[in-house]
Amino acid sequence: MSEQHNTPQGADRAPGEDAHRDPIDGVVGYLIGLVLAAALTGVSFWIAIDGGVFWQPGVAIGLLVLAVAQMGIHLVFFLHLTSGPDNTNNALAVAFGVLVVVLVCVGTLWIMSNLNANMMPPETMTNMQMQR
Repeated sequence: MSEQHNTPQGADRAPGEDAHRDPIDGVVGYLIGLVLAAALTGVSFWIAIDGGVFWQPGVAIGLLVLAVAQMGIHLVFFLHLTSGPDNTNNALAVAFGVLVVVLVCVGTLWIMSNLNANMMPPETMTNMQMQR
């Protein structure tokens, strides 16, 4: 016999979302995510503004770690991305998005590096313009 769901016909809910979930639990989850995201943002600004507290080369690495943590907070608390079987398509979509962003960033840096290596120095270009 097929599995019966206790949801009304036409109920609009996301896959994996529990039909009997208390709305207060959802609000608490959003508030926890908000507090964590705000704390990570505050710490990031504090590290960036007050550079004397940390070792200067480590500031960029620290900001990168905080940015990745911030993305994780947003994915889990606001986009509800979990490792459950119902979220496989969502996880694949996020992975594809990350792949596209990485390809665009790496491709841009590769093109800029190639242009930098193959362009004439500015002094040579200025001299060529003055000779005309």
